[in-house]
Amino acid sequence: MNEILLLMGMFAVTFGVRYPILSFVSRIQLPKIVVQGLKFVPPSVLTAIIATTVLIPEGNRVAFNLSNAPLIASVISILVAWRTRNLLLTILIGMGTLLLWRWFFV
Repeated sequence: MNEILLLMGMFAVTFGVRYPILSFVSRIQLPKIVVQGLKFVPPSVLTAIIATTVLIPEGNRVAFNLSNAPLIASVISILVAWRTRNLLLTILIGMGTLLLWRWFFV
C-alpha cells in the first residue's frame, strides 16, 4: 500500500510541476530560436548521463585506463556505429564487449 501512495505522490508532484508550463507554452508561439534550441536538450541530457557513467565509473575520479570497462565498450560501440550505422548491432556489440571485458579483465 505504501508503494501505491509513493507512486501517486510522485505522479502528483511531477504532473503538478510540468502541466502548468506545458499548457501555457502550448497556447503561445515560441520564437524560432527557442524551438531550435529545445531540439538540443535531449542529446545534451543523454550525453551528460552517459559521459558521467563512462568516464567516472566508480563515482570518485575520472578513469582513463584499461580497467574501465564502460569506456572500452563505449569506444568500441562508437566505432561499430560509425562503420555500420546499425543500431541493433551497435547495442549488441557494446553490451557484449562490456560483459566480456568485465569478465576477463576486471
